[in-house]
Amino acid sequence: MKEIFIADLVRYEENKPFDSIYLVLSKQNRTTRSAKPYISLILGDNSGQIEARIWDPADNRIAVDFSKGDVVKARACCSKFEGVLQLKIDLLKKVGSTDYDRADLLPATTYSVAELWQKLELSIASFTDPWLQRLVVSLLADPAIREAFREAPAAKQLHHAWLGGLLEHVVSLLGLADKVVPHYPILMRDLVLTGVILHDLGKIRELAWTTGFEYTLEGTLLGHIQIGAAMIEKQIDEIPGFPPRLKTLVLHMILSHHGKLEFGSPKIPMIPEALMLNFLDDMDAKMATLASELQKSARQGRGPGEMTDKIWALDQRTMLNSRAWLTEGEPTVS
Repeated sequence: MKEIFIADLVRYEENKPFDSIYLVLSKQNRTTRSAKPYISLILGDNSGQIEARIWDPADNRIAVDFSKGDVVKARACCSKFEGVLQLKIDLLKKVGSTDYDRADLLPATTYSVAELWQKLELSIASFTDPWLQRLVVSLLADPAIREAFREAPAAKQLHHAWLGGLLEHVVSLLGLADKVVPHYPILMRDLVLTGVILHDLGKIRELAWTTGFEYTLEGTLLGHIQIGAAMIEKQIDEIPGFPPRLKTLVLHMILSHHGKLEFGSPKIPMIPEALMLNFLDDMDAKMATLASELQKSARQGRGPGEMTDKIWALDQRTMLNSRAWLTEGEPTVS
């Protein structure tokens, strides 16, 4: 069992050696200004990531056969360089797949996957449109799709970038949709929910998550929107009598859910349901990203009155944890 996680290091004594297991997220051979070679690493576990340095790569205590994506055991100590915590590694070796728990190395949803899946199934059971219900049920009945849908992250590094993140994101959107859709009579509920469930289906083939989160070759070349649309169209064509106009609407939902051409959507939303899907998807992604950044700031030891780092997904702005700041030092009511 892994004992020391990256999130713990902010409170760990500097220059005190420790042993721990990490996933290698990046490895680069570099040289100092005096032309001395060293290795620059980014190591990760389920609590975050950290920069590390091997200052003597020729030391026989340092493995030479490890690379990005490998799991390693390192003896290291932590210190700050220009205010940023990093590791100095004195010993490193690769470890076999039976010598670590993947859950220690990859971030995962804090929710019960079984409970999330039950909420998804209850939502599908509430459909009144038999064609849309049959489409969703038939896709998720495929064992390979079902297993991947329950395990995949929703992104490589932005929102819901953890095991089970795709399912968590979808269930969150289903809850939002059932609160918002009844407010607007122009919306067809089952079409919105179909878009919610299937909009990121292609991510189960766009991403790989065995060791770290990476793009597959198919994902790099095609992207999840194209992959998902093709999967859904194939399934629709296997359902005898599926209404052609409904097929067009479903595919439009998938192809337009990023909202703008510059955000990767082949089409912009041009039906009410697609517009609503884009709004809900964007809101949930941004709020999940913000929550992760606020947690990251807290792990870094920042106080309630300090701003986060710049957040790329939020137009490079910094953010304040308003709840924590407002309640800091709040007088106790007797």
